[in-house]
Amino acid sequence: MSGPYSVREALGAEDREACFAVRREVFVEEQGVPQELEYDTYDATAVHVLAVREDGLPLGTGRLLFGADAAGKTGADASVGSLGRLAVSQAARGLGVGAALVRAVEGVARERGLTAVDLHAQTHALGFYERLGYQAYGPEFPDADMPHRAMRRAL
Repeated sequence: MSGPYSVREALGAEDREACFAVRREVFVEEQGVPQELEYDTYDATAVHVLAVREDGLPLGTGRLLFGADAAGKTGADASVGSLGRLAVSQAARGLGVGAALVRAVEGVARERGLTAVDLHAQTHALGFYERLGYQAYGPEFPDADMPHRAMRRAL
């Protein structure tokens, strides 16, 4: 894995398919999440971000739910966004792509006037999110048969 990368809001069908391809690689193929659980109705209204290598190879993705979608997902008020579906291809791990994607999602949340971002982290990823300023709250819970914790960061 070499070469610089950039992170941008996913615009258009080609970018959206690149996001879905990374999610398929990481969640469906690598982690065994059933495809019908991975893709949901929130995908249509979420803001997706995409990390791509200089040559256009997709490296990672994440999405932000906001407004009523986020409030329904997090149980919080509509001023709190929901970061989800953060995925980095195996070849790009350790290069800072995940942190860059989180910061891009937070930037989108700020642009929309949100005051905080919630997420549901796989428990093995708690340290990653804690280093980015997120704090865990509430009990551990299963999601797609994997242990998760809710986390939040004020913006």
